Amino acid sequence: MAKKNNDKAKHTIRNSQSEIQNSSLVAVIMGSQSDWDTMKHAGETLEKFGVAHECRVISAHRSPSLASEFGSTAEASGLEVIIAAAGGAAHLAGVMAAHTTLPVLGVPMRSEALNGLDSLLSTVQMPGGIPVATLAIGKPGAVNAALFAVAILANSRPELRKKLHEFREAQEAKIRATKL
Repeated sequence: MAKKNNDKAKHTIRNSQSEIQNSSLVAVIMGSQSDWDTMKHAGETLEKFGVAHECRVISAHRSPSLASEFGSTAEASGLEVIIAAAGGAAHLAGVMAAHTTLPVLGVPMRSEALNGLDSLLSTVQMPGGIPVATLAIGKPGAVNAALFAVAILANSRPELRKKLHEFREAQEAKIRATKL
């Protein structure tokens, strides 16, 4: 297990279900290791807010029993939000949502075949009763999924709500200061 720690958050990359990280509030999962170049931006965003999280590869198709086990035990392990990224058929977020009542945020990955449109449609087209909040394709979706997770957690954590307000204020100040 590889760990990266800082003063603000615990970030864990784990490779087996036995490596439970009970302090994680958010799981950032992806269907393939190749998705990490995009999804690392979700992890980095969560770190900036000091949110403990874990990152791992789980495939809805190549490791269905692992996906089922992870989704079914996510709430009991202390997780509060799952960010699930996948490309192509992109069923990972839907499989997670089918196995837990935790909020699931889907991030469609850019694909070679249809530039991510296939991933977007697969992630967003969930049957009524099994919700997945679907974000943008690629890096913007990864960052926004992390920000959405922070917003969810901030509902019961005033310190996170304050950080989120400060983040938004800094964004606005940067735009106001922009000179062309």
